[in-house]
Amino acid sequence: MNLPSPRKPATLHDVAQAAGVSPITASRALGNPGIVSEKTRARVQQAVEATGYIPNLLAGGLKSKRSRMVAGIVPALSVSQFLPTVQSLTAALAEEGYQLLLGQTFYDAQREIDVLNAMVSRQPDGIVMMGLVQSEAARDRLRKAGVPVVETWDISDRPVDMVIGFSHLKVGSALAGYFLSRGYQRVGIATGGDQRAMERREGFLAAWGRDVPTAVVPAPSTLQLGRRALCELLAREPGLQAVVCSSDMLAHGILVEAQARGLRVPQDLAISGFGNADFSAHMVPPITTVHVDGPEIGRLAAQLIMDRCRGVQPQRSTFDLGFELIERASTAAVPG
Repeated sequence: MNLPSPRKPATLHDVAQAAGVSPITASRALGNPGIVSEKTRARVQQAVEATGYIPNLLAGGLKSKRSRMVAGIVPALSVSQFLPTVQSLTAALAEEGYQLLLGQTFYDAQREIDVLNAMVSRQPDGIVMMGLVQSEAARDRLRKAGVPVVETWDISDRPVDMVIGFSHLKVGSALAGYFLSRGYQRVGIATGGDQRAMERREGFLAAWGRDVPTAVVPAPSTLQLGRRALCELLAREPGLQAVVCSSDMLAHGILVEAQARGLRVPQDLAISGFGNADFSAHMVPPITTVHVDGPEIGRLAAQLIMDRCRGVQPQRSTFDLGFELIERASTAAVPG
C-alpha cells in the first residue's frame, strides 16, 4: 500500500505569496503588526489561515533573544485555589503575545528542582512560582540565570527576584483570633503537610497560646482526606467544637463526614477553610474561609515580567496583597 507523502509545513514565503506581499512585510505583519496597515494585517492573517502556517518561534527568539514564553510552576493543577491566578496570568500574558508553559512539582522539593532546570533550559522570558522556591541551590541558579522570577502566594524578605502574596503566619493568627472571639475552646486543625499550610498552623498556635489536636494529611488536599482527618480528630478529642482547615477542599470533606455522623454544622461542629474556592459559598451550610485575590496576583505577576522584558525595573520587589476572612454559616458563636 502506498502511503501519501507527508505535506511540507507552510513557510513565511508561502504566506507572503498568498497575501500578495513581500516576505519582509509578512514578517512585520506577524511579528510587529503595529507598523503595517490594518488592510495588510488582514490579508496576511487570511493567508496564514489559508496556508496553515505556524510561525517558528524558536527562530524568531534567536533573533530577538525573546522566547515569548513564560514558565509557570504550580504544586498541582488539582489545587483549586491556584486556578484563578493561572487563568489571570494566562490571559494577561496572551494580551502581550506570550504563552504560559506549566509545570507541576506535586509538593516535592526534588521535582521542583527538576522542573525549574527543564524550564530554565528552554530560556523562558520569565518564571512565575505558586509559592516560594524551596531549594537554596535552585534559588541561586535562578539568580545567576538572570531570568525575571515572580514568587507568589507567599511573602518573603529574601525573594529570588520579586514576590507577590501575603503572610501565612498572619492568616493562622487571624483565624485563631476569630475562633477565640466566638468563645471556642476545643478546636482542632486539619492541615496539608506542605510548608504554607504548616505556617498557617504555626500562626494559629502562636495566637491560640497552646497546642491543639492536629490531623496532617498529604498535599494536595481531597474530600476523602478531609473525611479521614475528622475521623482522626474526633478519635483524639470527642468533644471537639470546631475544625480549622488548611483548604476549602479539606473543609468540604470535614463537612461531609460531620453530616454523615449526624453532627450539625455549626451547632455541633464549626468549620473553616482557606482559599475561597468557588464551591465554598454554595455548600450547605456555606463555608467560612479566607479569601486571597488570586486573579490580581496573576495580573500583577504578568505585568512585572513584561515590565522587566521592556527594561523597566519595579520600584519594589515585595508586594503584600493581604487577605480577607469571610464569615459564613459554617461557624457561629458557641451557645452560652
